[in-house]
Amino acid sequence: MRVEDLKGKKIGGLVSGGLDSTTITHWLRAQGAEPHCITLDLGQPDEPDLDVVRQRMLACGAASAVVLDGKEALAEAGLKVIQAQARYEGGYWNTTGIARYVTTRLAIETLRAQGIDILFHGATGRGNDQVRFQLATNMLAPQMEVYAPWRDPAMLDTFGGRKEMVEYAAAYNLPIRASLEKIYSTDANMLGLTHEAGQLEDLETGATLITPEMGVWAWDAPDAPVEVSVTWRAGRPVAFDGVEQSLDDVFRAANAVGGEHGIGIGRHVVENRFVGIKSRGVYEAPGMELLGQSYEFLLQLYLDRRARELFEHLSRFVAVQVYQGYWYDLATTAALDALDRYASLVDGTVKLRLYKGNVVFQGATGAEGGLYAADDSSMERAGSFDHADAEGFLRVLGVPARNYAHRMFGELKR
Repeated sequence: MRVEDLKGKKIGGLVSGGLDSTTITHWLRAQGAEPHCITLDLGQPDEPDLDVVRQRMLACGAASAVVLDGKEALAEAGLKVIQAQARYEGGYWNTTGIARYVTTRLAIETLRAQGIDILFHGATGRGNDQVRFQLATNMLAPQMEVYAPWRDPAMLDTFGGRKEMVEYAAAYNLPIRASLEKIYSTDANMLGLTHEAGQLEDLETGATLITPEMGVWAWDAPDAPVEVSVTWRAGRPVAFDGVEQSLDDVFRAANAVGGEHGIGIGRHVVENRFVGIKSRGVYEAPGMELLGQSYEFLLQLYLDRRARELFEHLSRFVAVQVYQGYWYDLATTAALDALDRYASLVDGTVKLRLYKGNVVFQGATGAEGGLYAADDSSMERAGSFDHADAEGFLRVLGVPARNYAHRMFGELKR
């Protein structure tokens, strides 16, 4: 779509209230479109009052502006990522990617109710978000059209980059929160923060350029460790430190204590974007890292060798699917169904020690359905596994090994 196709039409925008969305909204209104803006409350720590964003969008030309509560939906999606252990290259927990699908789904529901069938977003033509917004919309609402301003020549002729946008906003006295001196950009939600661009594009710039917003650097964490516990029931964290809580409250609690002790703060990744270029990010995800590791500690107790092999494949697959924009497609939903089967088994309470960025296993209870039996693996004379039984097992395993040796080397030298 091109901007000339939007004249006189209602269009729904996914906006954060930042430089791009405020400037684009004003520009679209000036071109004759009628933008209706939607902002998601995803528990982003850098925007404590999202009504300010709503007012900002109205001041920038939006015909209407609403804030939708997406915290619970995002917590559920984040749990799916944890259950899949779906970390992309270098250990990135996919916190920004998964939020795009929640945002798109909730926005589409609102736009349908308003009779709007065109959605616009401010994602650039070099990034992954344009793919996520586009494919999610195509899969959830195939009749809805998507307008991407950063892929419109008319928009590109007007705004070559950040400098032109700041100048445009100044010319029209738009209430933006940006300046040419900003040294990197941040995308935030309750699951984690993504820092990129600006001075972070230079590999000679250390990850320590960023100022953590969800916690502290590990070396600035308290000198004394702290112990916490997470109780899982059928693959869901139902209690934190013995206190039963809702899922989004568990995330908040994990973020708070994890961030305080430097867990998941400042992970540096140079990753492969779906569009074919490499990008650098510095990530924060204290709650995801803490809960993710606690889940893995329990999962190890429940999966046999073949189940674990399939899980590892599904984990890698889902991580790529989330990153590349395919959260709602058949392959991902089928993989998630299989992972739900795994998650349904996982019960227990894990005790963890947190210390300067490290999550250390301190014990597990309540995992009676697990496969681990200390007696079977013990070196003591105990359990149902008789050491002598291994003799026949090893003779059978040795048949192909001996055959291979004779065929390759003839009679073995002594």
